[in-house]
Amino acid sequence: MKKHLFITLIAVVCAGMAGWAAPKQNILTMKQSITDNDIVFPESFETDTHEMMKNWYLQNYTVLDADVENKNAGEVSEEEYIKRLKAIPSVIEMPYNQVVRSYIDRYVKRNRTLVEEMLGMSLYYMPIFEQALEKEGLPLELKYLPVIESALNPNAVSRAGAAGLWQFMVGTGKGLGLEVNSLVDERRDPYRSSEKAAIYLKNLYSIYNDWSLAIAAYNFGPGNVNKALQRAGGEGKDFWDIYGYLPRETRGYVPAFIAANYIMTYFKRHNISPGMARKPLITDTVSVTRRVNFNQIAHVLNMPIEEIRVLNPQYRHDVIPGDSRPYTLTLPSQQVYSYILSEDSIVAYRTDLYAHRDVVEPKGASANSGKGTYTYETKTVTQHHKVRRGETAASIASRYGMSTKGLLSMNGIKGGKLKRGQVLKVQTKKQVRVYHEPAPSENDYEGIVNVTPTDTVNSELAEQELEKAEIEEVHRIEQAAAAAPKRNAQRAEAAGQSQEAVAQANDTKADSRQWKQRNERYSQPQRGSKGNSNSQEQTYKNSRSSKRSTTREQQNSTHTVQKGESLSKIAEKNGVSVEALRKANGLSGDKIKAGDNLTIPSKNGTSTRASSSSKRSNVSKATSRSSSSKGSSSSKSKSKKRRR
Repeated sequence: MKKHLFITLIAVVCAGMAGWAAPKQNILTMKQSITDNDIVFPESFETDTHEMMKNWYLQNYTVLDADVENKNAGEVSEEEYIKRLKAIPSVIEMPYNQVVRSYIDRYVKRNRTLVEEMLGMSLYYMPIFEQALEKEGLPLELKYLPVIESALNPNAVSRAGAAGLWQFMVGTGKGLGLEVNSLVDERRDPYRSSEKAAIYLKNLYSIYNDWSLAIAAYNFGPGNVNKALQRAGGEGKDFWDIYGYLPRETRGYVPAFIAANYIMTYFKRHNISPGMARKPLITDTVSVTRRVNFNQIAHVLNMPIEEIRVLNPQYRHDVIPGDSRPYTLTLPSQQVYSYILSEDSIVAYRTDLYAHRDVVEPKGASANSGKGTYTYETKTVTQHHKVRRGETAASIASRYGMSTKGLLSMNGIKGGKLKRGQVLKVQTKKQVRVYHEPAPSENDYEGIVNVTPTDTVNSELAEQELEKAEIEEVHRIEQAAAAAPKRNAQRAEAAGQSQEAVAQANDTKADSRQWKQRNERYSQPQRGSKGNSNSQEQTYKNSRSSKRSTTREQQNSTHTVQKGESLSKIAEKNGVSVEALRKANGLSGDKIKAGDNLTIPSKNGTSTRASSSSKRSNVSKATSRSSSSKGSSSSKSKSKKRRR
């Protein structure tokens, strides 16, 4: 028993001495010795390579190796991996361990086609990433973050809702100043998203002063990384120290980043061919200040719409809403000048399909009865622009498609210097709604004459027919008044009325005589004119003509132009056409300013006809009232005579 205890004691002492003599494991050794059998690969590793191969850029600008899957990937020792990772010119530390090896093997053996496709897309995207990182002074090896985030697919959307090359969530993107709505998603814009990603990474590094933690926070969020740091014992730790306190998805993020740097650097060592450029793609941008559809651009410029989509993935439904604010359109450099020259034709192409209507009038007789129609025309309109910080006359003029000289001249500015907050007048092309008055219908002349005045000759004929009808109306009233005494006497006798009632009815005959005498005043020939059978009509016509001219003059009104009003808006408000408004005011264009007094013309003589009709009815009413009043006074005078 004592012998057994003695042997055990000696073993413990020897083990302690061995531990004391062993060298202490440094941090690099710990990083290289980490193992993890429960690895979760990022979603980018599951990218559908067949779908990605349909990308228009890959098909038309690159040459890929169709036999890449059948080539030998080669065997590499751990020592060689360590040597290659160490040779990468990187500020960010890239250690080797079993977890990193697992991600490298996935790229080298199972995702060879994906690697080749990403190499092809990198010809276009890597210069954009490098420019954004260089601007913020960040390590250029960060350009491979989109490799594990999106596999260089700008339209990639994760299961959690992150989108774009850099996989921003909606809240994060908007917080960084990216626009996200139904038409525009700047998370998918290679230029804008790369600029914001560089700023975001720079802010994360300023928090941790360690790139491995900053990269982990980019994926997991700084709040969650801070919690893992606290569980691991506080400050002074890096990603590998908190590895066991992170969720599975985040634990593999930094190793995947190291593997992406490795495969995009040493792809040739594993028999993966580089993406060769079939032809260079040189792009440029143009500012769009009008609403335009990709189909309009593709048709007028005769270019594939797929190319426009590849270069502008931020526009979700092929629509650039340039009428709300200026947007950037990326095109092949040789097409930019063509767009500038053809912009009017592009916007005007198939407006019935692609125009965005500001106002829509319901169809149907009940909904639009008596109303005119509207069409949409592209016209030059005047707007106001408030000068912002950093803006110059040249940049503002370019935004609205004007020349710098024209902008300064329009605003009366000499010297070209602008002040922040200054409000400028600018001119741009815009689709405006133009009102067209309806042609008068036959119902407008019901009871008078069915004539539709469509031109000058027909209008004169209509006036002649109107006057003739009015003269016939006068004769009809006269005949009715003459026949009234006889009809009244017959009715009185049939009803057994008194002689006084009969006399009262007969007094209307005197009224008809007075009406006849009044009408004869119109039939007297004027001095120096020959009496003929048409003298009555001629005199009456002259009287009517003078009354109509006076009525038309009274119909014309004036309108004082208010701030923000346009010629088309004023025309629509007053129910006249823009052309009629121009003609009434002697304008050759649409330029007006606040404070101008405009003459509003009449509406095709509708009020004149209504006035004529009301006058005729008033004549009839006045005649009947006169007859009744006179008949009553005559009856009273006769009854007084009898009493006397």
